[in-house]
Amino acid sequence: MANFFLVPRGIEKIVNYVKGKYHNKPVYILENGYSPPRQQDVQVQELLNDVKRVEFHKAYLASMARAIRDGADVRGYFVWALMDNYEWVEGYSLMFGLHYVDRQTLKRIPKLSSEGSFGCQITSRG
Repeated sequence: MANFFLVPRGIEKIVNYVKGKYHNKPVYILENGYSPPRQQDVQVQELLNDVKRVEFHKAYLASMARAIRDGADVRGYFVWALMDNYEWVEGYSLMFGLHYVDRQTLKRIPKLSSEGSFGCQITSRG
């Protein structure tokens, strides 16, 4: 698996860079997500209590909020992904989803992060 680096301040830096370089054109953050490290014999309940994913998005949203307060025209932030899905290189082993998918029954089960508690840090500017 490729290494993923968690650098929340990076989103603020890149948004501010785009703001300056392209005269503050509207920006949409697409496909920002977190997959926990692979573990053997992990229980479904542990996967559903995805506190690390919530912390990830809180940190990135807080950093993005600073860029917005500095005047960046950010119009959207999209979490990758709605549900655990097939990743081209890694198959089903990466779990970016806000919903767990039981591969036997195909039942979708919401994770803690699907509750959206991390999204209330940023409010509409009208």
